[in-house]
Amino acid sequence: MILKERNFAFIDNQNLYTELKKCGWKVDYTKLRIYLREKYSVERAYLFVGYLKGNEGLYESFNNDGFECIFKPTKTFSNGVTKGNCDAELVLHAHRLLNIYNKAIIISGDGDFSCLVEYMIFHNKLKVLLIPNRDRYSSFLKRFRSCTAYFNDLKIKLEKKTPSGTEP
Repeated sequence: MILKERNFAFIDNQNLYTELKKCGWKVDYTKLRIYLREKYSVERAYLFVGYLKGNEGLYESFNNDGFECIFKPTKTFSNGVTKGNCDAELVLHAHRLLNIYNKAIIISGDGDFSCLVEYMIFHNKLKVLLIPNRDRYSSFLKRFRSCTAYFNDLKIKLEKKTPSGTEP
């Protein structure tokens, strides 16, 4: 009997959303979850999200697509920018669950995760670092190119299709 890998995905949703928007497209989360399952044998996919009141329908759709949302309270600054930095939560979950999964898929282009990626590689726990935007990501992650893939190459498979004439 061949045992299937038990892999987990840890997704920095703010980085994913923001960087794909800069590339001019949005990810279809249903397609993303299927892709992660089929390509990387992802059993559990954790989506780290800043919680905004009024977005409950969005969070429910993430859950319906098979993502487990980990929320961080947000703060709105005087300039109108709202932030919910989930970096520490992502690192904590990836480390806390280390003995449960075979490999991790880290989705972010944020250099704050370079220590996590390095740790995962050292412990033979990294399957892939999946970066949202090949043209715009932290130089701290460039040393991991041998285990990196890019969403730019996945647009055809994962783009959310919108009705003609509407913004993506």
